[in-house]
Amino acid sequence: MAARKPDPVQSALDFERPIVELEQKIIGLQELADQTRMDLTDEVRPLKELRDKLLRQICSSLTPWQMVRLARHPLRPITTDYVNLIFEDVIELHGDKAFADDKAILTAFARLGDEQLMLVAHRKGKTTEERLASNWGCAHPEGYRKALLKMRLAEKFGLPIVTLINTPGAYPGIGAEERGQAAAIARNILEMSKLRVPVISCVIGEGGSGGALGIGVCDHLLILEYAYYSVISPEGCAAILWKNSDKAEQAATALKITSRDLERLGLVDEVVPEPLGGAHRDHLKTAITLRDRILRIIKELKKLSLPELLARRHERYRRIGNSEELVRAVVEARARGGRAAPAEERIEEPARSDEDARPQGGGSERTERPAAD
Repeated sequence: MAARKPDPVQSALDFERPIVELEQKIIGLQELADQTRMDLTDEVRPLKELRDKLLRQICSSLTPWQMVRLARHPLRPITTDYVNLIFEDVIELHGDKAFADDKAILTAFARLGDEQLMLVAHRKGKTTEERLASNWGCAHPEGYRKALLKMRLAEKFGLPIVTLINTPGAYPGIGAEERGQAAAIARNILEMSKLRVPVISCVIGEGGSGGALGIGVCDHLLILEYAYYSVISPEGCAAILWKNSDKAEQAATALKITSRDLERLGLVDEVVPEPLGGAHRDHLKTAITLRDRILRIIKELKKLSLPELLARRHERYRRIGNSEELVRAVVEARARGGRAAPAEERIEEPARSDEDARPQGGGSERTERPAAD
């Protein structure tokens, strides 16, 4: 069944509503002009100018939390859109030869421009049925095993590998844990670091924790302008630090998960610009920009010898954590003699409950072990 096109008004985020309302007025005038053959150019032009001005104002002042919401926008292009727009001769490959075919991970032979490659991507789905089948992009261990099998196949044929990352995280259910979720991701991280072909990854939406890393070890990491890449979701971070997921906005700022933060910290290699207002406003333009970046990088990586390729990949990950900003923070902390940073630089401390405040270890009060049920 074809996916029903979402209503742009209903799908708009709160900070987008003034723009969407203007666009509805523009569409209404354009339809009226078509029906009546009236020239309404003078009426439409100022509305378009106002819309573009609002877009520039909003995009220049987006907070990290607003960028996270854009990364999750219901109209944002997902793997299926990129496959349809820029990849050709796509032959999907299924199964992990052990348990099942996880639909949260797409693996396929494909052609991008003049390059034959292996595509590995998180798949979220568009319809309710597709989302349920792909578990909203949260892969099981069999998905990561499938990805690794196909990447080894690409290595055998000398094909470059392109991975598209878009997941809230790996599925944390009991079944997934019983089948070795952590071990599957760890195995992928290890084996991808040794693949003897170029690997290019791009975060196209959400880059959540180990679920992203499971297909994200690469020679060159791209990230779309309004995507995010993080060790944990802002909601999860807020729930742990402040025992309150409502503080997700504060957590998003503290985590430094936006594309520009990650580029400054040396965690991503390149930020791919999105159309004004976000990728959801122009799928084709976003896809073409991403295609051109990937093709350029593949050609650059193909010029390297195998020893150079592997040495460069290993060095890329050894550099992580050595950014000037991080080093400066450590030096400043040492200069303070280990004392805490000034109040304005600190993350708010989570409130402690009475239970947290109980004496631990050698305290004078004894903690009774609860009786077994």
